[in-house]
Amino acid sequence: MNKQMPSKWLRKIIAPILLFTICPPLVILVWYTNVSLNGSIEQLCALFAKGGIFSTIYGIWSPLFFGTAEAWKILAVFTAVELFLMKILPGRKVEAPATPKGNIPVYKANGVSAFTCTMVLFYLGSVQFKLFAPGIIYDNFGGLLGALNFFSLLFCLFLYFKGRYKPSSADAATSGHPIFDYFWGMELYPRIFGWDVKMFTNCRFGMMGWGLIVISFAAKQTQLYGLSNSMLVAVTLQLFYIAKFFWWETGYLRSMEIMYDRAGLFICWGSMVWLPAIYTSPTLYLVNHPNNLTSFAAISIFLTGTGCIFINYLADRQRQYVRTKNGECTIWKKKPNLIFANYKTEWGEEKQTLLLASGFWGISRHFHYLPEMLGALCWSIPALSSHYIPYFYLTFLFLLLIDRSYRQEKRCKLKYGKDWDKYCERVPFRLIPFVY
Repeated sequence: MNKQMPSKWLRKIIAPILLFTICPPLVILVWYTNVSLNGSIEQLCALFAKGGIFSTIYGIWSPLFFGTAEAWKILAVFTAVELFLMKILPGRKVEAPATPKGNIPVYKANGVSAFTCTMVLFYLGSVQFKLFAPGIIYDNFGGLLGALNFFSLLFCLFLYFKGRYKPSSADAATSGHPIFDYFWGMELYPRIFGWDVKMFTNCRFGMMGWGLIVISFAAKQTQLYGLSNSMLVAVTLQLFYIAKFFWWETGYLRSMEIMYDRAGLFICWGSMVWLPAIYTSPTLYLVNHPNNLTSFAAISIFLTGTGCIFINYLADRQRQYVRTKNGECTIWKKKPNLIFANYKTEWGEEKQTLLLASGFWGISRHFHYLPEMLGALCWSIPALSSHYIPYFYLTFLFLLLIDRSYRQEKRCKLKYGKDWDKYCERVPFRLIPFVY
């Protein structure tokens, strides 16, 4: 028992504290380095050496810690619009898999129409009716990150107490460690006045905000220097990826990330703060570095990135298609190689699912992560910078997907047992064929 205590404390207490001691100031530093230090980490380190790490962070962050009045107005309008679109736009009802407690989450599939409406509203408001400048998000990005960070910490505290005292369903539990429960979350599918919290924070706030942010960054570069083809390639690829996400939104809502990760600081803060700040950082760097690629380079990067995004979609769709058809179909003109995996629910009910071991899923067990990383490379590399900061997101994404693959494999091993071992024998590579 004593031997387990250090590991338990590390996982439940120390790791969450470390993550959210480091990550919030890191978000501000990435923004500040991009807009004030020419994207140079060397200049940031020089500031640390001159004024001290904590004093420098305090000097940068303190004016923005609570956000700005303009930032709060922007967030209020954006949040109200997205909540309204979630409710008002039509969409088919989609049921997610049953939870461990037997609940079946129900969603309205209107992500594509919400994304289209959001982009059109931003265009009309900024260009057509000139209610605000197209570069408004860039101009207020530091204040927005401060407001988002402050609000998210309080919002996740609210989710903690809601899950503890008034959960939306039986899928709520405590680990016995308040810090870990705040970090990881209490509820699997919390709802507030009928709105699904994870669908809103992950999809309609984080992913929708990503699209608006990069458009605003492109508008700001256009205002300052004219639009470079490197910015055009990077932003267009990201918009394709985000559009693909909303086309596939119902599939994402059936992913392990949604089915197993609870609504706490890890996933909600990550979607509302880390995603807007870090995922958009390559494009933020490009605002003040309007380099133009050769036509051949621009077209090559664009076509490669588009192909990667499309392959990522096809891989996800392929697995869902086989399960929808219960294996009675062909994959790449051949009968699919399947493993019928048996598992038990928490209440002892025996069930079976299909594990696809052919097509994209015969190449590697998490093949869809490979084109996702290559797509991210294609919208990061137009920076052509000697500085590391435009590629920080790419490094993070690589580590995130490696970690996610480990967590998914651990869950699959626990869920499917020997059937998962059979699948690993047929598909020996976890991610990169013949390498890893």
